[in-house]
Amino acid sequence: MTPEQAYHELCFYTLTHGDPAFVHQHVVDAYAAQSADARAKPIKLTFALVGLYLHLEHGFSGKEVQRAHMRLAAQRKDWPTFAFPPDRGALTGIDVLTHAPGPARDAAIGAWCASVWAAYSDAHRSVAELLRTQGIV
Repeated sequence: MTPEQAYHELCFYTLTHGDPAFVHQHVVDAYAAQSADARAKPIKLTFALVGLYLHLEHGFSGKEVQRAHMRLAAQRKDWPTFAFPPDRGALTGIDVLTHAPGPARDAAIGAWCASVWAAYSDAHRSVAELLRTQGIV
């Protein structure tokens, strides 16, 4: 299974999850940050890192992250660029799928997010500053 196939399978799982917290957003953000490359528009990686930051550092649900993305998009049109770390996290969506659907898989999604966020440690301060200056946090 490729990382992209795992992502699609996780999207199916999370979109049919029925959880009002909308865990799907965390899958989107983790995958986007882990798979971004030089061809990606800066908004893609910015929003992915913003989502991971808000979820992991401030406890935002997926729905709350979505609302923050909408506020940020309404306020800003130029997006920062971030360096791609050589290692994008020890866990991938493939690892998440080894866990049974339900609480174990949901916890694995959280661990995947944390792994990817940790890999982008050089961007942490910039992401926090962006959200502070835009009045998001």
